[in-house]
Amino acid sequence: MEAAVLEDGAGYVQESINPRLDLFSEIERLKDERNAVLLAHYYQEPEIQDIADYIGDSLGLSREAADTDADMIVFAGVHFMAESAKIMNPAKKVILPDLNAGCSLADTCPADEFEEWLQQYPDHEVVTYVNSSAAVKALSDVTCTSSSAAHIINQIPDDQPIVFAPDRNLGKYLKRETGRDDMVLWDGVCIVHETFNEQKLVRKQARHPEAEIIAHPECEEVVLDRAAFIGSTSQLRRHVGESESDSFIVATEEGLLHQMRKDNPDKELIPAPPDSGCNCNQCPHMRLNTIEKLYLCLKHEKPEVTLEPGIREQALQPIERMMEMSQSIG
Repeated sequence: MEAAVLEDGAGYVQESINPRLDLFSEIERLKDERNAVLLAHYYQEPEIQDIADYIGDSLGLSREAADTDADMIVFAGVHFMAESAKIMNPAKKVILPDLNAGCSLADTCPADEFEEWLQQYPDHEVVTYVNSSAAVKALSDVTCTSSSAAHIINQIPDDQPIVFAPDRNLGKYLKRETGRDDMVLWDGVCIVHETFNEQKLVRKQARHPEAEIIAHPECEEVVLDRAAFIGSTSQLRRHVGESESDSFIVATEEGLLHQMRKDNPDKELIPAPPDSGCNCNQCPHMRLNTIEKLYLCLKHEKPEVTLEPGIREQALQPIERMMEMSQSIG
């Protein structure tokens, strides 16, 4: 069963835009007219972050989506995030600038394959990272974000076996953090965090010996072993502001550095080096959303993310459980 009904065509509105049009003013006008809230992930391009009503990581965005009184949610992020907003707000219209903005983790964990794989572990609690489709969430007992995962796992009894999906790197990190060595992991990775190269990271640190390495837990273990601090996007942002260090090598998607630099104009923020010379530390899915697509999305109120009622109702339960189990996290 498909979780979402996607529109035909390119996945985004195609239309010529007057080059003289002030897109930022038009977006603000359209938001007011439609009583729309613009939620943006840290990995969006800087122009979108600067015009967003709320910028956050997956946990923060989930909370904001659950609490909003807007009539329409414009989600500048990837498809699973917009799906989650729709799961929590079935009566609200949820639109996404580009429906093709997917996620490597979600894409490598198809619901039918995941359901079949779970048959091997009938007695396991299924803890699923929010970087997953609504159909996969519907097969889960509780969802989590990178900032809430350890907190949630620690609330599950020690004698209860656990399956964690879909990020194996985050799963390995959580095994170390929680002591749950028997946790079974789905074999998925984030294409951005997987590309950070340990050898190049060592060379970068040699050129910046004063810099503190900070990393997202979706990175490979060899990168995490080099990090002085490991945390979610919001935790990394907060750490840079609180740390006495003045220089940081940041191993996560490069979009986060925009907010870090705004928060800390006097601190040096250096992107961690990927395997190749490409912009591999920029998520190609997140970057499908542009300020032009955002404007057209609001203008035409599409493309819209919709869910089949059965999927939505099943996926809501693990999300609500995540929100309840995460209440004490700041």
